[in-house]
Amino acid sequence: MSKTKAGIIVCVAAASMLMAATTTLAKAPSGAIFTTLPDGSEVNFNIYSRTEDVYIDGGPGPNAPQTAAGLDDGVYLFMVTDPSGKKLLSTDAAQCRQFTVTNGVITGTGAPAGCAHKTRLDVDHGATTVQLLPLNDTPNPGGVYKVWATLASNYVCPLNKVECTVKGAKHGFVPADSKTDNFKVKGTQAHPEIDTRFFSDINGDGHRQDNEPWIDGLSVTWTDPLGGSNVKLSYLDLALNVNHEAHVEQVESGTHFIRIDDQAGCTVGLVHLDNVDQLVGPQTVAVTVPTNVDPNRTYFIDVACS
Repeated sequence: MSKTKAGIIVCVAAASMLMAATTTLAKAPSGAIFTTLPDGSEVNFNIYSRTEDVYIDGGPGPNAPQTAAGLDDGVYLFMVTDPSGKKLLSTDAAQCRQFTVTNGVITGTGAPAGCAHKTRLDVDHGATTVQLLPLNDTPNPGGVYKVWATLASNYVCPLNKVECTVKGAKHGFVPADSKTDNFKVKGTQAHPEIDTRFFSDINGDGHRQDNEPWIDGLSVTWTDPLGGSNVKLSYLDLALNVNHEAHVEQVESGTHFIRIDDQAGCTVGLVHLDNVDQLVGPQTVAVTVPTNVDPNRTYFIDVACS
């Protein structure tokens, strides 16, 4: 993605222990959430021109099979905050910010009459997209927002309230039980991202050569500095400058975790962080993004697959 690679602070060996100490993903829903335009199509680098254009979608992304990254069926709540999670930007009651998942994709809002958010249909799977408005502008100087989704059964505040304070939760959302994703509205200022690429290790040495193709359709689990998680799939879309990457965009400062598991199409071999050899086999890679990071940096994780 037309960005410069840079060195990063990495602690691969200790990452799994650190995650266990700071958060657990045992209750987080499976699958992925992401923001799109009303028709479910993507925008470059998750940058939107207007907040009214931003909709939440879930499950398989554009051009992905129906079974890819499907969400657990059930009723969900969503909210929008600043990247730190400190400031709630959604302005309506939690019960108005609902959606229902059936067979891994969003199929409706499920909110009470009179306060349900606008919906549209996405271009790929006939799933429902749900508008994030109403919400306030982010205080983040770079225009970055964070969207959250959690099963309604995991929400810890009254549904008829807009805001509440519960220890261990962000506005009623427990980070370890939530899916998160970042997006940006207005402006063209870049923000760092973390891109994971998988390649077929034909030569068997764990280092990619020109004859070894990239593999699309493979997943990683990203956990943000607050403990919210999401699934990202590798894919190719030259129009969006996506080059066989499972990409995490508009990342905030702090430590991010990328979990790489064995999966159909990839038995994990040697993993690289900006061309630095890491461990062999399934692992969690910790990437610490400093507050003074170059906004054009891309952190590359390359995974050898057999």
